[in-house]
Amino acid sequence: MNEAPQPASSIEAAIAHKRPLISPINARRWRNFKANKRGYWSFWLFLLLFFITLFSEFIANDKPLLIKFEGEYLTPVFNFYPETKFGGDFETAADYRDPFVQELIAKKGGWIIWAPIRYSYDTINLDLKVPAPAPPSAENWLGTDDQGRDVVARLLYGFRISILFGLTLTVISSVIGVVAGAVQGYFGGWTDLLFQRFIEIWTSIPSLYLLIIIAAVIEPSFWILLGILLLFSWVALVGVVRAEFLRGRNFEYIQAARALGVSNVKIMFKHLLPNAMVATLTFMPFILNGSITTLTSLDFLGFGLPPGSPSLGELLAQGKSNLQAPWLGISGFFSIAILLSLLIFIGEAVRDAFDPRKTFQ
Repeated sequence: MNEAPQPASSIEAAIAHKRPLISPINARRWRNFKANKRGYWSFWLFLLLFFITLFSEFIANDKPLLIKFEGEYLTPVFNFYPETKFGGDFETAADYRDPFVQELIAKKGGWIIWAPIRYSYDTINLDLKVPAPAPPSAENWLGTDDQGRDVVARLLYGFRISILFGLTLTVISSVIGVVAGAVQGYFGGWTDLLFQRFIEIWTSIPSLYLLIIIAAVIEPSFWILLGILLLFSWVALVGVVRAEFLRGRNFEYIQAARALGVSNVKIMFKHLLPNAMVATLTFMPFILNGSITTLTSLDFLGFGLPPGSPSLGELLAQGKSNLQAPWLGISGFFSIAILLSLLIFIGEAVRDAFDPRKTFQ
């Protein structure tokens, strides 16, 4: 008796039966997305910039990437080494930019591999030939701020923290907003009525004043700031999801599922949620844009991240305070303008992708 054939993988099975790997509707959405050339290339450029900034420690750092000392390979970018490790006198962290430490390493036949930019976001250039803020030079490509810190390094780290903050706030607030809108729209009645009155009261609270009060009591950090903004940002998608669930809960297949005894949770998140996700995904790039803008605005006003943190808004504030140093304002403006423009173009492409009226060949 011949053995039964082994089951093929999903890809092999799809090829054997000549089935597409993605559904026709998703294939059409992808074609629509690619047809918007501005949004399509903005998407890849945004991913490239974000990917580069994820490795900011390897691009801009005042600690070497690799040191060979007495036959041993050291990685200061990851590990702590005291000055005594290289023959110095102090147990504190070695200042690798100090010529004395570099000479100690060279005496033992060692060598150092630096990052392309030998400054971190908080490194102060003590060798400036002019008072800070210093203009662009071969050492500081976009100059320094009024504290002598390298602008390129602060842009790299600030770009990353802005995107990570915006993505985190967008994802968490979207999850909460989708669940809240789903409950409102599916159950309706008093649940919907009371929830709507609560949202009206909640959104009337001035979040900026609340943030100023909290900032006067405690120093805002990344997570504290995220939590405060999350309290008010989750309502962005509630109305859209609520409308989709109100429309879909009376469909015949939903009523049939209820008659068959399917649980409300399964109906909500398996049968109705996919319809609501179309509108949700369309709005998400714009919500991300708003989240980054909010963080930048708070940093500009001085109520955002702790002082010294790499921030695009703080760089804009320095540009306003130092009009004699136009490179600060120009660097901050173009960074924010490019980032927000890319997100807007991506949002337009996503909107076209999910628009059933648009069909591109």
